Parts: sequence; structure tokens; C-alpha cells
Amino acid sequence: MTDSSQRDALLEARYGQQAAPVNIIWNEQIEALLAHRSVRAFTDEPLPDGALETVVAAAQSASTSSNLHQWSLVAVSDPETKAELARLTHGAEFTGFDFVAQAPSVLLWIADMSRSHAISVEQGGKPVVTDYVDAFLMASVDAALAAQNGLVAAEAIGLGGVYLGSLRNHAKELSDLIGLPAYAYVVFGMAVGTPDPHRPSAVHPRPAQDVVLHRERYRTRPVEEWIEDYETAFKAFRAEYGLRDKTWSHSVAVSTGLDYMDGRENLRRTLEERGYLLR
Repeated sequence: MTDSSQRDALLEARYGQQAAPVNIIWNEQIEALLAHRSVRAFTDEPLPDGALETVVAAAQSASTSSNLHQWSLVAVSDPETKAELARLTHGAEFTGFDFVAQAPSVLLWIADMSRSHAISVEQGGKPVVTDYVDAFLMASVDAALAAQNGLVAAEAIGLGGVYLGSLRNHAKELSDLIGLPAYAYVVFGMAVGTPDPHRPSAVHPRPAQDVVLHRERYRTRPVEEWIEDYETAFKAFRAEYGLRDKTWSHSVAVSTGLDYMDGRENLRRTLEERGYLLR
């Protein structure tokens, strides 16, 4: 267990100079969660024996809607396939992520209703539920819950990783690359490996809790009430680690423009081709 000064350092890294919660119930698991950071630089070591099985066991221990287990995982370690995955992160706005090809493993987390659909047909049923938005959402949430459990487990055994939402930029190509059946799509990828100690990552600051925590009812707050404090934490982090000077507000504005999608505007068509009618 870490001492109080180390815990204070965890909170300062997570919130900067914003108001931090003062009544955290501390234990080793909470400390590990607060210390999470995205890792994009890895050593050349392959995943340790048993690491993938450990990650999947943890992922399968996550909650799953109606006990239907509507997710799957494709683990990629072949260099040629990883290089192709790196290419698929490229888009009009971004140049792609070379670290994807360099990571020991890339995990592709899949919202997968193909098993449910096949079982229903085999049982003589009519799987009309797969035509609706809720089915798509249910499988996507299952995949996300499983993946987060998996990443926490990876970190617990000394690995690190980062989510790759950019793989949705070319959803159809990706589905073809790994041979997905109908009623399945990759929600996101995850590069995983042993963090390179010579290229360490850092804990990114988050907005103060009163921005995201609402008690009893949602309370709409004017942005100007809280944005300055978070911008200060955001800019201090970027300055400390030599990152390009920009504001968080600018990042948000860019993320709402069409250029940011880099191919994701075609996702609905790809989903419909894969069986999700999204009614």
C-alpha cells in the first residue's frame, strides 16, 4: 500500500490544481485504477505466457447483458497483419499510429451477435431483435465492459495499453481483414505490451468531479463555470511533457467536425451491410 503523499500525488496527477475529492476510500485496486495511463511505446518483448488468457478471463468476468456474452476478441501478433492494422488507423485528418505495428499484440474487441443469431435460427426462432438499435448498443456495451476489465487485468500483470477507436475509420476493410461473420463488427482495438521504460507515458488530467458527478438529478452548468480550471490543468500537463500548445476546447471543437471522422461517417452503411439494420 502506498503512503498518503503518494496517494496525494495520484490525485494531483489526475486532477491537476482543480478541486480533488478528499474522501477517497483507498486500497491497492483503487490506486491502480487512478494510476491508469495510455501506453503507446512498448518494448520488443512478446506478451508473457498466460497473459492473453488472463486478460480474457478478466474480460469474461465483466457484466454481460442478459448473460448473452455478445462479444468476441481477435488477438493479432502477426507482423504483417499489425502493419495493416496500423495502415487502417490512417485517415484524412490523422496520419495513423505507427506504434500499432510495433506493439507486441493488438486486441480487436468485437460486438458479436453472430452466435446469438445462429442459435436463434437453429432453434427455429426469428432473430428480429438484431434489426434494432438496442441490439447494436447491447453488444457494443458488452464489448466495452469486457475490454475495460481486460485492460485493468493487463495493467495488473505489468503490461500497458491504449484503445484504438481509429480502427473504426475503415470498418469494412477491417471486417474483411479478419474474416468477421455477419452481425459482428470491431468496436475498437487495443495495443498491448510491456511499457518501454525509456519512453514513459503519463497520467492525463480529468475535469473536476463536480463537472461529471450529479446527485439525484442532472444539473446543467454553464461551461464558463468550470472550463478555465480544467484548461489550466490540461495546458500544464501538455507543457510539462513538451506537447504542442493547444486548448482542450479546441480539441473538442475539432472532434465535432466532419474531418475528424476520417471515414467513420461510413460506419452506418458498413453496419447495415453486416446485418445491423439499426431500426
